[in-house]
Amino acid sequence: MKSLGSIRRDFAPWNDPDAKPYIQFENVTKKFGDFTAVNNLSLTIFEREFFALLGASGCGKSTLLRMLAGFEEPTAGRILLDGQDLRGIPPYRRPVNMMFQSYALFPHMTVENNIAFGLKQEGMPTPDIEKRVAEMLKLVKLEQFAKRKPHQLSGGQRQRVALARSVAKRPKVLLLDEPLGALDKKLREETQFELMDLQQNLGLTFVVVTHDQEEAMTMADRIAIIDKGEVMQVATPAEVYEAPGSRFVAGFVGNVNMFEGKIARGETGPASIDAGNGITIQTDNAGNATAGAAVTFAIRPEKIKVSSKKPQEAVNAIEGEVYDIAYLGDMTVYHVRLDDGQVVRASTMNAARVTEDPLTWNDRAWVSFRPDAGVVLTR
Repeated sequence: MKSLGSIRRDFAPWNDPDAKPYIQFENVTKKFGDFTAVNNLSLTIFEREFFALLGASGCGKSTLLRMLAGFEEPTAGRILLDGQDLRGIPPYRRPVNMMFQSYALFPHMTVENNIAFGLKQEGMPTPDIEKRVAEMLKLVKLEQFAKRKPHQLSGGQRQRVALARSVAKRPKVLLLDEPLGALDKKLREETQFELMDLQQNLGLTFVVVTHDQEEAMTMADRIAIIDKGEVMQVATPAEVYEAPGSRFVAGFVGNVNMFEGKIARGETGPASIDAGNGITIQTDNAGNATAGAAVTFAIRPEKIKVSSKKPQEAVNAIEGEVYDIAYLGDMTVYHVRLDDGQVVRASTMNAARVTEDPLTWNDRAWVSFRPDAGVVLTR
């Protein structure tokens, strides 16, 4: 069985035609004066899904989250949760909780009182509150910090307190707006896995907004790429990376090399792409592109091999000159300038401590790749 990337868990209701979406955005538009933040957007999210809205600042992803939470109302269209139209329902009446980037903890309250606040507001009996708070403290591994104030905690600990407070009321959906943005890189990476485990243990639906591609790829079951208030692609992390639906998605997610050209032959299956300047690229699948069609061949840096000599059996091999090298420890990144001026980025894992074919600046080099290594894009 072949798959685009590793499968994190056996959960894919979007592939079941009989599965009912839990959250539905139906032709939703949101305008602020003359500015359109969300433009006729439709989107479905399933129960117990970890779903990411990924896009650059100002693309409309946070506006989507705020409309789902009830802080904003759509200008047009509707939002449904478990089949119920949410229009007119105030935030405190929705089975949704939102966790903000700032955490918004009460500085004068202890950790346990911060977690208990929403439960007290709902009038839950004191013994039940104490039991729920104890469960939440154990869940986020902060039992020994129960009596501390927020200023006595690290950034990661404050983040976990905010998370515990958000899930203490057992919402059906937890909304997270850039939840890890205030953490340093190492702690952010650790917390990503903690969030994944927590989401599966609780069985809740998580919708996270982020501009961090790695964060979305790590945590989410599916990702919606948003640009200028519109959905560009919705797919699993592996599909978004390995089979982007457009030039925009290919360029937005990860690093990519793009060759512009025309289909020289082939209808479906193997084809040749004339990329100009004597460069011909053989690809196993040109999709629906027909002969003569203008296309973009996109290939990720790790799919490209760099060598001082032309590989004998390589179907695609192009000569150039090493323009830049970055040694990153676990990998080395090469920038190779082709003879037509295009710079190709290639990355090689440093699996061995000694390099057999060392390359340095200004060396002549060959970049090569398999015919199934890239994807042909028509839009």
